[in-house]
Amino acid sequence: MTQLGARVLVVEDDDTAAQSRVRELRRQGYAARSVDTGAKALRSHEQSDLVLLGLDLPDIDGLEVCRSIRETGNKPIISVTPHDTEMDRVLALQAGADDCVVTSCGAREMAARIEAVLRRALPRPQPHRFLRLDPLRIDVLTREVRLAGEPVALTGKEFELLCLLASRPEGVVSRKELMARVWDTSWADSSRTIDTHVSSLRAKLGSPTWIITVRGVGYRMGRG
Repeated sequence: MTQLGARVLVVEDDDTAAQSRVRELRRQGYAARSVDTGAKALRSHEQSDLVLLGLDLPDIDGLEVCRSIRETGNKPIISVTPHDTEMDRVLALQAGADDCVVTSCGAREMAARIEAVLRRALPRPQPHRFLRLDPLRIDVLTREVRLAGEPVALTGKEFELLCLLASRPEGVVSRKELMARVWDTSWADSSRTIDTHVSSLRAKLGSPTWIITVRGVGYRMGRG
């Protein structure tokens, strides 16, 4: 499981706020859904990778819900409280939350906090040393690329871009994830850098069909 695509359960009794949060999370690449009570959260949290837990719930105290989820394992929990006080944050953290934010938290800050919690919680798989899409061969350890046995000289960022795409030969990698993983940024203007590097990679690999553009989403690995 990568951070983008992670399943986020939004627990919020305000339907308007919940749907707004779900839409924003889906726009950012997460698989988000919502429930409106603590009881529903306790029944369904196991099908999620992270719980965004509103503490102001109509049936069960949010802190009790947090404790109950924490007792079942180490699932990441971010509590959402309407009161921006030290005591609210302390109680949430003591109940087992990994982070605590206020209800008015903006979309960009919320995304950053989710990414930070998931980064700490989700194991990062170790890559295989070799990635092969015949006749393309990538040595992850030595950062050497060969096409039909001949070396292909790539810059550092070109290699990282190619390696990320080749590690998911059947999947599409979003522009947002490419920017985050290769360039360590979420700035929209940086997306033009992706286009430049993709164009250069296609030229060095000798065919535009090695990297396929998925309009409105990102790129996927093709076959030369």
